[in-house]
Amino acid sequence: MVESVIFHINKKIVSRLNRIVLLVVLTWVIANPGTAQSSTSISKLHFIGEYVVDFNHPFKDAPIGGLSGIDYDKSTDTYYLICDAGEAHYYKAKIYFTLKGIDSIRFTDVSYFLNSNGKRLQAAKKSGSEVDPESIRFNPLTQTVFWSSEGERSVKEQAFIDPAIYQSKNNGEMIGTLPIPENLKMSKEEKGPRRNGTFEGMTFADNYKTLYVSLEEPLYQDGPRASLTPTNSWVRFYQYRMADMKNVAQYAYKLDPIALPPIPAASFSVNGISEILSTGNKTMLVMERSYSTGHLGCVIKVFHANLAGATDIKNVLSLSANPPAKEIEKKLLLNFNDLNIYIDNVEGLTFGPDFPNGHKSLIFVADNNFNPLEKTQFLLFEVIP
Repeated sequence: MVESVIFHINKKIVSRLNRIVLLVVLTWVIANPGTAQSSTSISKLHFIGEYVVDFNHPFKDAPIGGLSGIDYDKSTDTYYLICDAGEAHYYKAKIYFTLKGIDSIRFTDVSYFLNSNGKRLQAAKKSGSEVDPESIRFNPLTQTVFWSSEGERSVKEQAFIDPAIYQSKNNGEMIGTLPIPENLKMSKEEKGPRRNGTFEGMTFADNYKTLYVSLEEPLYQDGPRASLTPTNSWVRFYQYRMADMKNVAQYAYKLDPIALPPIPAASFSVNGISEILSTGNKTMLVMERSYSTGHLGCVIKVFHANLAGATDIKNVLSLSANPPAKEIEKKLLLNFNDLNIYIDNVEGLTFGPDFPNGHKSLIFVADNNFNPLEKTQFLLFEVIP
């Protein structure tokens, strides 16, 4: 009889606990809609249209331009766009579109990134620069902004600023930085990162439990820069565990050759990774951007990459001396040249809201470098499963 009473009471307790747990879960979901990251199947990308923001479009005290990264917060239908010039800042915007194209873009706010003393950080392209902002990702679970800086390496000016991954409040106030591995420390010797070749790409994965950050170009010790012919140009991807903000793995990705020969032949040309975007299950979109002097615009290629099975190279000092047993697999999804339109300096991409047919939207943005000859260009795609 006693056991029966206890069992009856326990059933009531369990039932109440289940209701409480369910209520907590439902409350969390209602308060945090769209926070879960879903896996995305992609067979191809269908181009819908472009939208160009007027040069130096006025907005508060921060004319629109220099957009190096973009991210989307589903819960507020808000886009985050980082600027890489002047005082380091980011915009919030609304982008209105259908399957027929982008109707309009409305910028709604601007926030300035602050240092630990509460003063605005000075970005690259300005005297006394402290950071070179490149990628931005919003974490809806913490309501904080993660953003990357390429740092600086100038032997001539004796300026050596390490690349960094920052976490800021949603108003730009500094929270802190993630620790970076030793191989990312700037050096006057030819080892470690190259100038303007570091943290261009960044993406959350695994429901924000993981953060991947990619370099634009190889470390000195990992191989040569991309050339017009195939090379072993290994770029590192860094995997961070968000529970303790630690780098737990690194992977190798091989760059494609530079798309076009520069004119004249000895002038500047480059190919590197300008952004990454998780598609779930250790897969992601990887955007390679190639530029060659003497050609208008850039050649942009989008690959679907798979990190599953790739060799962890975290403890490998030099990929030139010790190539990976297995690199990140990559498959070309789209060469923007096939669109037969002018393509500028595309640096950012993000998924947006789903279309009425259930397909995901994908938006790219170009950095105009505050140059009147370049465009602040938005490109809209439909993701075909």
